[in-house]
Amino acid sequence: MKGFFALLLWLAAPALYATEQAGTIFKQLAPSLYQIRLIDKASGEKSSIGSGFQITADGLIATNYHVISGFAQYPNKYQIQYLDHQGNKGDLTLASVDVINDLALVKRNIDQDMPFFTIADNSPTKGEELFSLGNPHDLGMIVVPGTYNGLKKESFIDKIHFTGSVNSGMSGGPVVNKDTQVVGINVATSGNQIGFLVPHDKLATLFNHYQDSPPASIEEQMAEQLSAYQKALIDKLLESKWQGKVLGKSLIPTIDVPFIRCWGESNSDKTDALILSAMANCALDEDTFIDHNFFTGTVEMQFQYMETDKISPLKFYQLYQRQVTRAAAGNKATKDDVTEFECHHDIVMPLNQSINNKSILCTRNYKKFPALFDVLYLGLSVDRERQALISHFTVSGVEKEMALAFTKRFMESVSWK
Repeated sequence: MKGFFALLLWLAAPALYATEQAGTIFKQLAPSLYQIRLIDKASGEKSSIGSGFQITADGLIATNYHVISGFAQYPNKYQIQYLDHQGNKGDLTLASVDVINDLALVKRNIDQDMPFFTIADNSPTKGEELFSLGNPHDLGMIVVPGTYNGLKKESFIDKIHFTGSVNSGMSGGPVVNKDTQVVGINVATSGNQIGFLVPHDKLATLFNHYQDSPPASIEEQMAEQLSAYQKALIDKLLESKWQGKVLGKSLIPTIDVPFIRCWGESNSDKTDALILSAMANCALDEDTFIDHNFFTGTVEMQFQYMETDKISPLKFYQLYQRQVTRAAAGNKATKDDVTEFECHHDIVMPLNQSINNKSILCTRNYKKFPALFDVLYLGLSVDRERQALISHFTVSGVEKEMALAFTKRFMESVSWK
């Protein structure tokens, strides 16, 4: 029995040590941790909460952009407040944002220097134990041990894969190593002990830019970041290999990048179906959060092949035309964010001359970021009686030049076999 109890103690030792170390870290860092609150001015009540941590002695605090996004979009409606570990409250001003990496810097007024977190110089090693701090579900500050698992592979924007419980309310809180240096920022969870973090170097870059040149306005800063991000994304897509893939009797493009994922579906098992239908959908597995009702940075391509030998060409065409109404923009936005779509219709034969399409190209403008547009394209083949291909894409938050370049490449990549 002694040996059994010794084994139990040996197995429990790492967990006990981690718990003890987590407690020590929390006590040491608690004075520099905050709950960040967005307050609705009209009601005086909390609209949203998150976490934040001080990164300078004079009161500069890091958090997630999405925690304070309401204020960034509607500064007359909201105010930002902090709640510290002793229950003290105070107002915060918005200093700078990185909307692409979901980061923000807010500032509190202080009379004397305060303790703050140090941003690490180097990234963690795979398997290294880390500690996530934050305020889950408005229950008070906690610390959660976890493991660094490197960067998420299927992502255009760097995100750390963290094995640990990043719960609601912990967004914007720091993740530190055993030396209490910040190596990441809580940003999202996928459940089952899987979380994602913003790498610490993104925060270091935002902080350095803020020190060198504070933004003239948050709106202008966001516009520059959104344009630069979408240009980098579309450039990457256009310079990558577009491979032809068979869908029925058509060829459709797939883009050879890890962050565009594809799925497929068909009714080939339905022997009584009047029309054989096969679909493919490829999309960017992430987007850019601007507000609760406004997302951008999406790329989606959809294809549907249809064929029949059971109904007349006229009936087939009527059923085929109904599919047009299903096309929609791939991102959420409201009339406060974007204009109405303006569409242009034409019959187009791409340079490969193997397919004729009735093409519809629609664009809508961002009201706060007038250089950016959502683009929706729909192509319907019109040159075969009992076969048809619908090709569709949406790209959000792009400038006109990028939109036209992507549209041209897409149209020229669709053909009959």
